[in-house]
Parts: sequence; C-alpha cells; structure tokens
Amino acid sequence: MLDQANEATLLDIRGVCRSFPKGSGEDLLVLEKVDLTIHSGEIVGLLGRSGSGKSTLLRIIAGLITPSSGDAKCRGEAIDGPPNGVSMVFQSFALFPWLTVLQNVELGLEALGIDKGERRTRALAAIDLIGLDGFESAYPKELSGGMRQRVGFARALVVHPDLLLMDEPFSALDVLTAETLRTDLIDLWVEGRLPIKSVLMVTHNIEEAVLMCDRILVFSSNPGRVAAEIKVDLPHPRNRLDPTFRLLVDSIYARMTQRSETPTPAIEGIQGSGVGMVLNHVSSNVLSGLIERLAAAPYNGHADLPVLAGHLQLEADEIFHLGEALQLLRFAHLSEGDLMLTEPGKRFAHLETDERKKLFAEHVISYVPVMGLIRRVLDERPSHTAPAARFRNELEDYMSEDYADETLKTAVSWGRYAELFAYDEQAEMFSLENPH
Repeated sequence: MLDQANEATLLDIRGVCRSFPKGSGEDLLVLEKVDLTIHSGEIVGLLGRSGSGKSTLLRIIAGLITPSSGDAKCRGEAIDGPPNGVSMVFQSFALFPWLTVLQNVELGLEALGIDKGERRTRALAAIDLIGLDGFESAYPKELSGGMRQRVGFARALVVHPDLLLMDEPFSALDVLTAETLRTDLIDLWVEGRLPIKSVLMVTHNIEEAVLMCDRILVFSSNPGRVAAEIKVDLPHPRNRLDPTFRLLVDSIYARMTQRSETPTPAIEGIQGSGVGMVLNHVSSNVLSGLIERLAAAPYNGHADLPVLAGHLQLEADEIFHLGEALQLLRFAHLSEGDLMLTEPGKRFAHLETDERKKLFAEHVISYVPVMGLIRRVLDERPSHTAPAARFRNELEDYMSEDYADETLKTAVSWGRYAELFAYDEQAEMFSLENPH
C-alpha cells in the first residue's frame, strides 16, 4: 500500500472524551482522552470488549454524535456533522426493503446531487465490484445475509470515500459467509481496486483484527481508552495457522486479560465494584458446562484462551465474559490469556447437582454484592418480598439503564439456580417463596 509517511493525515483525534447521563443524574464516562491518527493506505482496527466505547468513537468520527471534550478533525477540519469523504458500514444491514439493490446503492449518490446517468453507472460498477452483478433488480428480502451486507458495502463505496468506517460489519453473518466477505474485501484492497484511501474498523474479534489490519488499537474498558497500539507486519494473504499469526493472536489475548499493576477493589475486567459491579448475562448452565470442560482432558483445569475459544467456537468477547464470570465467583482465575480452575472450581466439577447448587450459592452470596443485597433485603422484610424496581433504581446510580437491566437479569438467573430466591417475571417481584 502507500507509504503513509508521505501521505496527509486523514483523521486526527486528540483527547476525545464522551459521557452519557446515568439514571442518578450523574454522567457515565464512556471514552476518556482518546488519541487516534489515520493516514492514507492503511486499515486500522479498534479492538476491545463490548462496552469499551469503540462504536461511540466511530459515531463521533462519522459526525453522528459530538465529543464531550477534545478535538476530532477529518482532513484538517473539525468534524461538525457527517464529514465529506467518510462512509460507514453498519453491523445491521440497514437496507430499505422497498428499494431494489440498485436503488439502495444509488441513495448516497442521489443525496450528493449526482445526475441520474452517472448515479446508475457508478452504482452498477460498485455492485459489480462487490460481487453482486446480476442482483441489481432484487429486493433485500430475496437476498441472504451475506449478500445484503455486500449491498451495504456497495452503498458505502459508491461515493468513493477517503475513509471507510466499519462497525463490526461481519458480526451478524455466519462464520463461513463472514470469512468469504473478509477475504474478498482484503483481495480488493490489496489489488488497489477499492475506491477508498483508508479503513477504520471496529471489532471484538481478535483473529479478525490480525487477519485484516495494519495497525490495531486495543481498547480498555470503563471508561474506554487506548491501552496499546500493535503493528501487524504480516503480508497479505494472511494464514491463520502461521506460527507468527498465532503468536500475535495469543499475545493480544494475554494483553486483554493481564492483571492491573494497581490493586483495585473490583475483579480485573469486571466493571465497577460493590453493588455497582456490572454483570454480563451468562447462564449458570453454561458456566457449569465450561467448568466441566476445563476440568476434563485435555485441559485438566488449565486452558489457553485462544485454543479454548476455538474448540468451543466462541468469539473472544464471549469467552472473556465466561472467564470473568468464573473469576468473579472464584471458580477460576483469568490471567495472561489463560483460564485456570481454582480448588473450588475443581470441586464443583465433580459434585452432584444439589451439592453444586449449595457451593454456587455460597460463592454468589460471598462474591457478588448485588446478590447479597437482594437476599438481605428479602430476609429483613416481614413480607419477604421486594419489587425489582427497588434494586434497579440502586443499580442505575452506578451504571446505565441497559447495564442495570442486564445485571438484574443475571442476578435473577443465578439466584434461581442457587435457590436463593424466587422471581415473578410478570409482577417483577422477588420473594423467598420457593427457597428453603
């Protein structure tokens, strides 16, 4: 690709912060002092966990939202609304169902005031480039998911943007379709056939980032900030089985699970502490199954995360959530890209169902503050009941409404499995009706 040292800067982000209001009236800091520069001729990946602010940053760059502070410039000009020369491909296909493929692709050109003849010529060229020649008159409902996303790419490329933004564009596709589309795009990029200068993509798929990107910015969470920048010097096409490729993937897993040098009251990777700890919804049945898998051969209680994720066909984000839940419950230890069962975890793997539930109950009460709070309130009230709103309102003092809902959903699921309390979904009421 082009020598970026001789190219003008396309994008310059300096000290960008972004906050959103919480239920308590305070602000939740999502991005903190983010710096990012993009030059012509490179594919840059924003890699991080769900909720690390990657998509928020992409929307700031696209001019869809404004930063709370800091500077965001595209080709030297402050971003104030959607900047010229920037297109975006979304995670969802976002096509108009009543328009044909050709009409969907022409939309952006129509908005730019391009005349009908040139619109048609450029749209047909983009459709052909992205591999959908012959489907110009088809409607979105007639297309597979992969074909619909190709329409999304054609619509973004037809305006010949300098910078193409991609927000997890392959995550809604099945594994094989996503791999085919990635490969086709990289081939077009390497051949210089894409009418763009650079790409900035958001992903939480580590292998995807290493497969496609020239540089990877690893985001930490809560708030989102750039924790590391990694250059990928491997030539295209890249081989997932190449030892250098595997080593780079392993090193990124290790970086994203490494323990902080500064002790904090929260478990590493888990947002907040005390009642304000966010719980990602993970089924107790899935946790039990993972413990059993870890305890058995070939892992025997100690697994390399990339290998484990590959065997279980899980995305990095999914395996992180599972590992962190086990770590929070003290059934496993997550560090440097490895997941290791603790002694209680090993014991759990060999217990019968009732004994497992008792051990799970002990750990969930001891190590998950919101669980202890719910049980304590139920024990202290004469009616032994409490509305979900009682706990949701308290959670929203620490986190967004969406996180509060997910945390409460997890608490309900874990509490039922541990037989700590009952929950009536329709009345949204906790009680001690079932537990002994």
